[in-house]
Amino acid sequence: MATPDKTQLLNRARSIEGHMGAIVRMLEQDTYCVDIIKQTQAIQKAIDKLNALLLKKHMNECVTTAIRSDKPQERERVVNELLEVFQTANKL
Repeated sequence: MATPDKTQLLNRARSIEGHMGAIVRMLEQDTYCVDIIKQTQAIQKAIDKLNALLLKKHMNECVTTAIRSDKPQERERVVNELLEVFQTANKL
């Protein structure tokens, strides 16, 4: 993984991790429920952004390489892999 991409992804993941710690503390301190919900919604948006960045990287690197490959099974594998990810996400 290219260093700027990795740094950006790690920074986002660490930020999410920090926010999760804040939620734990809020729960321990019996913080007002709506305030906790606002925090969890912010985390969900941050996770969505992280997923979007990961998908972009995957499409630009891994999928592009597989599609340009001379191996039809490799092209089929990456397409099926992406379909599976989205099917799983839609089941939640």
